[in-house]
This record gives sequence, structure tokens and C-alpha cells, in this order.
Amino acid sequence: MAGRLDGKVAVITGGVSGIGLGTVELFVAEGAKVIAADIQDEKGRMLEQRFAGAVRYARCDVTVEADIAAAVGLAKDEFGGLDVLFNNAGISDMMREIADIQAETWSWIFDVLVRGPALGMKYAAPLMVERGGGSIVNTASIAGLQAGWGPIAYSSAKASVIHMSRCAAAQLSPQKIRVNAICPGLIATSIFGASLGLPRAVADQMAARVAETGAKVQPIPKAGAPDDIAKAALYLASDDSVFVTGTHIVVDGGITIGSRHSWDTSGPSPFAELFSEFGAPEG
Repeated sequence: MAGRLDGKVAVITGGVSGIGLGTVELFVAEGAKVIAADIQDEKGRMLEQRFAGAVRYARCDVTVEADIAAAVGLAKDEFGGLDVLFNNAGISDMMREIADIQAETWSWIFDVLVRGPALGMKYAAPLMVERGGGSIVNTASIAGLQAGWGPIAYSSAKASVIHMSRCAAAQLSPQKIRVNAICPGLIATSIFGASLGLPRAVADQMAARVAETGAKVQPIPKAGAPDDIAKAALYLASDDSVFVTGTHIVVDGGITIGSRHSWDTSGPSPFAELFSEFGAPEG
């Protein structure tokens, strides 16, 4: 069913690569006009040319409030208003242990992943009120739900995004603005290579390796792709979800279902050795 976003205008941060690009492509296909906000100017210009008339690129560093305000304002200037904000720009880091925490890096992670979306909502809400309401979608992560899926600063920030979305949904509901989050699992994007400090081109190549691995470590035996998250964003952005706010959707191929033994009987079970020791069945 095409046309689910006919007449709607969206701002997507981190919009020229990975999940953001996949969402721009899907939103345009569904009838939306899109402001793709990012810091990759060359890719942004190419995206504008590819979707002439439907996409405008806005250079936007989400740690800079003025950039966020300008990107959101461009939606009204170019397309007449704003209906959807997808706070998707993301980074990661290598601070895996408490002992590795660096104060400046911790602040930077929170500036991008929490403060950025908060400011996006600040500037988007008034424009959505002018349109009679709207939808805000924030990219969180399974790392914000369970330990072990990401570095400590990243995981803490993503947990903040989930709760911030809940709080914002409560505050903005009188203005008919819905706020929800998406928690991706292992998605083949450049964020993994970027967190290692690799050049952007090398990080993009690393996404292919992530795709190979992802298919082997989760119940649904396929790699997570940007399009999988884009489809969830489309649902939350569209009128299909008019009764959904203040929650999060987990899109992870089932990786958080439980230990491997819960979905792969050939995998190690924490109780198998105990059962066999006493001669009891392992089932």
C-alpha cells in the first residue's frame, strides 16, 4: 500500500547513510517530502539530485543547537510545515568498562544521542502544532534495554532516549503529537566501524561484514538491514499508528529473546550439565 505519507513533511537526522538513508528512500516512496539532515555534504548533495523536488539536504551537526533549529525550520521554508521528525543521527564509542570512562567522550555521546533528539523535539513541536499534530520517532537501541549490547556510555544514552520518549509523549499528547522510539538490534550500518575510529569509507565496508555475522547470531537468520528499521519508522510516522505513543518497538531479529539455547537447541544450555549430572531429562 503506497502513499502512506502523502502530503506529509519529515525531517530525518543522520539522513544520508545507513538507517537514515533507508528511511529517506522509503518515506519518499510513500509520498513524503523530506529534509535529510546530516554532516556528509557530498552524500547530501547527491541525495538532493537523486530525489529532486522531494528531498532537501541540510547540513546539521546535532550537537549544535542552531543547526538543529535551521534543519527543522527548513521543512517549513521549503515544504510548508512539519509532520514527522525522525531523530536518528547516531554515533558510538569504545568505552566498554567503567574504568575506561573519559568525561569529554561521555558528554559528547550524550550530546549526540540524547541532547540532540531533545532539541529536535523542542524545535519540531511548534511546527507540528501548526499542522494539528504530528509524530516524533527517536532511534534508541536494544543496548538501552539490556546490558551487553553496547559500550556503557552508548547504552546509558539509549536507555535515556527510551525514557525521554515516554516523558515527551506525555507532555506533547495534548497537542496531538505522538512520540515513540525504535530499538534496533544488530543492523548492518557503518556505525560499528565508526565507533572503532575507522575512516568513513572503511566503516561503510565493514557493514558488509556485520551483515554476514548478524545472520548467524539471532533467531531470524538474516542480517538486519536499514530497511527493517525504516519500515518501523514508517509505521510510527504514518496514520497507521495514531493510537500508539509513549512506547518503543524492538526490531532485532529476536536477538533479545533469551540465551541462544532458547532458540537453538544445539546451543549450550546453562542447565544441561546440571540435568545430565543427575540423570534427569534436559528438555
